[in-house]
Amino acid sequence: MSIKYVHKPETIQEAVELLYQYKGKGKIIAGGTDLVIEIKNRKTNFEALIDVSSIKEMSFIRIENGIVEIGGATTFTEIAKSKLLSSRLAGLKEAAHSIGSPQIRNKGTIGGNICNGSPAADTVPPLLALDAVAVVKSKHEEREVLVEELLLDKGKVALRDDELLVSVKFKNPSHKEILSFSKLGLRKALAISRICTSVFIEFDEEKICKEIRIANGSLGRFGMRERETEQFFKDKVLNEEVIEEGVNFMQQQVAKRLAGRSTVEFKSAAVKGVLRNALNNAINFNG
Repeated sequence: MSIKYVHKPETIQEAVELLYQYKGKGKIIAGGTDLVIEIKNRKTNFEALIDVSSIKEMSFIRIENGIVEIGGATTFTEIAKSKLLSSRLAGLKEAAHSIGSPQIRNKGTIGGNICNGSPAADTVPPLLALDAVAVVKSKHEEREVLVEELLLDKGKVALRDDELLVSVKFKNPSHKEILSFSKLGLRKALAISRICTSVFIEFDEEKICKEIRIANGSLGRFGMRERETEQFFKDKVLNEEVIEEGVNFMQQQVAKRLAGRSTVEFKSAAVKGVLRNALNNAINFNG
C-alpha cells in the first residue's frame, strides 16, 4: 500500500479524528527515526501519515502534585537536558542521552520509542522501573495503562488503530529513591543497545533496599521487568557480596530465557556487568 495522504494536525483532537477517519489505514509519525526507514524500505501498510511533531500539547515536561508527566512528542534531547527532572531521575535522562546521534536525539520522541515496540528501546527500561503509566486517547475516550502492559511482542504494542499515546506519567522520586541506568552498546556513537538496564531503588535510613524495580532491554522480545531478581535484592543491604550473588542470579535468569539462541552465552555473561554498574550507580548516588 502506498502513502496517499500526509496530515499535520495542530491539536490532539485533530490527530485522533484523523486516526478515526482512516480506520486502521492511518499511521502516526513524530520524529520518524524508525518509521522513515520503513517507508524507504517500502515496509508500509497504511495510506495516510499523521505527523504529530508540531502538536504543542504533546511536547512538554511538567511536575504537578508529585507526578511527572512527559508529552509523547517530547524529544530525547529535551528529556536529557531537562532541568525540571531531578538528578534522582538520572537513569531516564542518561537513557535519553545514550540514544543514537545528536540528530536522532533531536528528532526521536519518547512516545515513538514506546510505540515502535523495539526490544532495544532505551527509554523503556527506565519507564518500566518507574512503573510509568501511558495516557492514551482516541476520538471517543481517554484511558491510562501501565507502559508494561502496552508491550506485547517485538514491534507490537497494545494500542488500537484509533489510539494515540499522548503522554507518560510516573511518581517523582523522593529523597530516598533513585533511578539509575546502564547500557552496553556495540559502539560509543550511534549505538543500539545490546543490553540496557534500569534500576529504581528506595533505601531506608539503614541503607536497606526497601523497594527495588529492575527492567532490562534487549534481553527478550520486548523490554521487561525482572521480578525474580528484584525479590532477591529486596530487604537487603546492597554490599559487594549481595550484589555479586544478585548478578549471578540475574545471569541464570537470562540464560534460561534465551536458551537456544546464539546470543545466550554472550548476553547472560554481559548482563552481570550491566546490572552491577546500574546498582553501583544508584548506591553511589545515594551515598
